[in-house]
Amino acid sequence: MAEVILNHDELSKKLEALKAQGKKIVFTNGCFDLLHVGHVRYLRGAKALGDVLVLAVNSDDSIRRLKGKERPLLPLEDRLGILSAFEMVDFVTPFEDDTVTPLLLKLKPHIQAKGTDYTPDTVPEKDTVASYGGTVAVVGDPKDHASKNLIKEILEKYGSTAK
Repeated sequence: MAEVILNHDELSKKLEALKAQGKKIVFTNGCFDLLHVGHVRYLRGAKALGDVLVLAVNSDDSIRRLKGKERPLLPLEDRLGILSAFEMVDFVTPFEDDTVTPLLLKLKPHIQAKGTDYTPDTVPEKDTVASYGGTVAVVGDPKDHASKNLIKEILEKYGSTAK
């Protein structure tokens, strides 16, 4: 089996070859700190938009900047390993920046998929994607699921008595 977890340079080369074969590249990103059914539906929806799904995963440091010092729950290597096992994910790559703009400009996917907490007009990178001729799409089910809600529920139910 081909390597699924790639650095940005390796991924760029792979995607160029796939584009040359006429494959449609879909890109999405996120923290994926504590997986839930919303993540699965989101990734399935993104994969349905094209031939190849690239998943960029926030580094531990970028999650701490976004969500606070208690996060992530799972380190990057664990998250990459879990996500690379998903059938709908073709490639996984970590990223350090606070946004995926630099990575989008490097990879130039045909479609950037975002979750339903966005609209096509509120996707932060929409202008970046449009600048190279790509499009944005919103996929997944309503934003009824969140890792922070699962964490809260676990703490409320189990607190320090978790076994």
